[in-house]
Amino acid sequence: MGKLYIIPTPVGNLEDMTFRAVRLLKEAQLILAEDTRTTGILLKHFDIQNKMQSYHKFNEHKAVSHIVDRLNAGENIALVSDAGTPGISDPGFLVVRECVKAGINVECLPGATAFVPALVSSGIPCDRFCFEGFLPQKKGRMTRLKALAEETRTIVFYESPHRVLKTLTQLSEYMGEERYAATCREISKVYEETRRGTLKELISHFSMNEPRGEFVIILSGKNE
Repeated sequence: MGKLYIIPTPVGNLEDMTFRAVRLLKEAQLILAEDTRTTGILLKHFDIQNKMQSYHKFNEHKAVSHIVDRLNAGENIALVSDAGTPGISDPGFLVVRECVKAGINVECLPGATAFVPALVSSGIPCDRFCFEGFLPQKKGRMTRLKALAEETRTIVFYESPHRVLKTLTQLSEYMGEERYAATCREISKVYEETRRGTLKELISHFSMNEPRGEFVIILSGKNE
């Protein structure tokens, strides 16, 4: 029986790739990639010449049984996403669950994920936090925000640049404009930037400065 390797890839700087991750990608019989074009750039950089197969949120339900069959046949398969750790706001959970059900070994390497450096560098307490990932875009969004308004732990969100201002504004409406927060963008890249302040201050900044890059929003919890 083969093994499924969950392999984190850099969220920005390619030097964040681990030696073990490179080795396992070279040794695997197949690499499952969220976007083969993006992963192809990574593989070329590290001189990894291996077979790839697309595995993303639009085909994972159809592909998972075939993947389990190949693992049962003795192949070792590596799963990567475009950036960070698969399964964290990226495809991965479904195939891991089915492998566990089938008794197939699953091994997740430690490595890059965007929210950890953003959380630690925010200056907001990180001993207790909840990870929300991307908020629902439509249905359930307001209900979720209302519930989170009572959360006392630090809250972590992911957000795309074109929705950052909208999300900060809605957080201000539900949590209050004086709630302290931090935004971190382009983590480990050349233009990495962390901004800290009240939601009011962050809204003012991004109203005058167009958000660029993928964002992590760190929001302090409600005072107990």
